[in-house]
Amino acid sequence: MTPAPIKPAISFDDLDKLDIRIGTVVRVEDIEESNKLLRLIVDFGDHQRTILAGMKKERENPEEIEGKQALFVVNIEPRRMMGEFSEGMLFDIGYADGLEKPALAMPEHDVPNGARAG
Repeated sequence: MTPAPIKPAISFDDLDKLDIRIGTVVRVEDIEESNKLLRLIVDFGDHQRTILAGMKKERENPEEIEGKQALFVVNIEPRRMMGEFSEGMLFDIGYADGLEKPALAMPEHDVPNGARAG
């Protein structure tokens, strides 16, 4: 893989607008009508959210991420996909670069759900 060019610089104020938090994937559910999307039920400590992720083809057993913590953007507007709303975005390392098996962006040890990155 050849790394993509670095995107244009942004200000610290722009970066500070992102709310990136740790959540634990409680459950992974299939969206039968989609050949890419899975429904992730994610615990952020004080609440759970449904986040749709296009990772169905990336893993033989998508349920392997249940119980794992990962980074999520939680303050993007809900997006309607396949008739459902996604309430955030999973950070999946390598997906944008077309890696065959992207990796979750995970903390090195357990941290409280809802902890902010940055």
